[in-house]
Amino acid sequence: MLIVEESVKLPNHFRIEPELREQLSSRPGHQRCVEGQGELLLIVHEVPKPGVPEREALFFWKNYQGRWSQNTGPGLTGLHDLLERYTHAIDGHEAVIDEADTAAEIFGILRHSGPLARSTRNLVVALEQVLAIDGDDREIRAFRDRARELERAAFLLHEDARVTLEFWKAERGEEQSRAAEKLGKIAYRLNLLAGFFLPLVALGGLFGMNVNIPAFAKSSFWGIFFLGLIVGATLLFLVSRPIGEIIELKPEAATNQLRYVSQKLRRGIRRITTKR
Repeated sequence: MLIVEESVKLPNHFRIEPELREQLSSRPGHQRCVEGQGELLLIVHEVPKPGVPEREALFFWKNYQGRWSQNTGPGLTGLHDLLERYTHAIDGHEAVIDEADTAAEIFGILRHSGPLARSTRNLVVALEQVLAIDGDDREIRAFRDRARELERAAFLLHEDARVTLEFWKAERGEEQSRAAEKLGKIAYRLNLLAGFFLPLVALGGLFGMNVNIPAFAKSSFWGIFFLGLIVGATLLFLVSRPIGEIIELKPEAATNQLRYVSQKLRRGIRRITTKR
């Protein structure tokens, strides 16, 4: 049962000195140790919840006789249970991070690991303040050492989640880069194919018009037809090879190649019409 004091809410069995009470405000505040008239008041926070900025405070009072009291009675079992809850929260996230498959899962861990790291760090500072006043308290020293281990574990958890998320981001970027490179090569092939057959399409459209076609065009029809099939088959063989085996050409080289093929095609057509 809690009673309302002039400053902060404390358990009704905490008979703290006025000098100690004057150092408190209407809110618990950050994790710390307050001293007054030979008494100590240790203020720590409950394990933070993801997305909740408020912190629930736990109080531990050490009277001038050197005896600790907590919300539920004498002793420091509540501090031991608090460290157990921190351990359970950190271990739970460490088990999830190894099996996470989505960025949303890693982001959920990051939202909790950050407050966990800060809270455990401040918990260590509060316990250090107790030892700075009473360095012979072996129980507090044991809790301080364990809190340091939790601080390190929470920090490593936060860094591991952050690095995992950044690695996934870089990996997705590499996959998109490779996909874009493949699409670029495919687009290059299609452009090469369209540019190569453009003269043939123009000639076919010209010769297919419903007009009086010259005699030399009629006589060389089959020559043009078979020449187009041969060139088409050759180009189909070239473009059907796997992506990795294609030699990348610079734009200047591709233009020269198209010009060379077009010249060869025109020479072949001219040679056939001359023989006819």
